[in-house]
Amino acid sequence: MKQLRPTEIKRLHREWNRRPASRISLILDGVQSPFNVGAITRTAAAWRVEHLYLCGQTPEPTSAKAAKVALGTQRYLTWSVAERGADAVVAAREDGYSVVGLELAEGAEPLHESVRSGDVCLVVGNEDHGIPASTLEACDSVAYLPLTGRVGSLNVATAVAVGVYELRRRDWT
Repeated sequence: MKQLRPTEIKRLHREWNRRPASRISLILDGVQSPFNVGAITRTAAAWRVEHLYLCGQTPEPTSAKAAKVALGTQRYLTWSVAERGADAVVAAREDGYSVVGLELAEGAEPLHESVRSGDVCLVVGNEDHGIPASTLEACDSVAYLPLTGRVGSLNVATAVAVGVYELRRRDWT
């Protein structure tokens, strides 16, 4: 077995790009670390996230530290800024998305069981405090990522990567 060359990699990804896929967007509500925003930006560009809704203290993907981690992938995304997370939820819903909070919260369902089909906007919150209560209440539903190890939560950028992958996997199967 050998690693693929650049042309072979393009062919591999071209096949996946032809498959039908639902639209995905993200609301980042109070994600304060520009490094997390940069990592989320790169993940979002890799899995064809349509739009980022930024609110709270979330830095833009073009901020110096976020851009350093994103490695230029911010050029593949669009984003808008809202003052409050609940406003971003309204905007996402108006854009045709079902809004799902990704949070360890009472009544949350495992993500793979909670999202059935259609266009989805995942909401994530602050690294320490999660999604603000007003934003969480505005969501259509709340989901979590089941973890089986001895750690109870993931870094927000890692959680976004797992969540977006799960939404894409759902389209592919």
